[in-house]
Amino acid sequence: MRIEFARHLVSVVSKQVFLFFLLLSSTVCAQGWYRPGDVVPEPYLKVFGFQRFFSVVSIDAELRALMECHSVKMEKHVDWESLRYLRVLHHDADGNAVVGEMVCNVLIANDLIEIFKALFEAGYPIEKMRLIDHYDGDDEASMRDNNTSCFNQRPITAGGRMSRHSFGMAVDINPKYNPYCKVKASGNKVVKPEGSVDYLNRSESFSYKIVKGDLCYRLFKQHGFRWGGDWVSGKDYQHFER
Repeated sequence: MRIEFARHLVSVVSKQVFLFFLLLSSTVCAQGWYRPGDVVPEPYLKVFGFQRFFSVVSIDAELRALMECHSVKMEKHVDWESLRYLRVLHHDADGNAVVGEMVCNVLIANDLIEIFKALFEAGYPIEKMRLIDHYDGDDEASMRDNNTSCFNQRPITAGGRMSRHSFGMAVDINPKYNPYCKVKASGNKVVKPEGSVDYLNRSESFSYKIVKGDLCYRLFKQHGFRWGGDWVSGKDYQHFER
């Protein structure tokens, strides 16, 4: 009897300790200790859900200072009141729940939250989602690392006018595996990011690929976005814009 009682006591204490650490983890999370790029443990999500990881806030002074050093190249052209900082969860190809972040325009902020919630619930894989400022505002470096991003003040890839990314109105999803491709008048083919030529064969099967009619495509289209994979003059399979 004493042995059985001891086992029962250990079991009860173990459960209480487990719940204590879950509650502590909840408090830590509320304090922002799960940072972008962190993997969130599955037990935590089962108990507390994933909703708390999805949020939209204005750009604060700290983030603005970071952006002014990297993604903002012409500050006078930035309407800071129109930009928002998003926190989301996304699954990587291994099924891990990862904290992601993004700066976008207020006009699409709630749409993106709904899209990324639906993608997360479906287990749709997105490898990384960090601010492009962590790549020194370098679009090529971000794409090569397969980083999903939105705001970056820059011209369109072909040059000339400013990209929709400059206004936080375009999103690039898993760019390494969904490259940009355009054939110039000279016959030269431009492919971005570097090293993504193999992924232009859209009949091949590989992780992170976006195809017309898949969940990612359907969700963005339902929210009024245009897909670069539908373009005639060139293809930008990673790109969704409004």
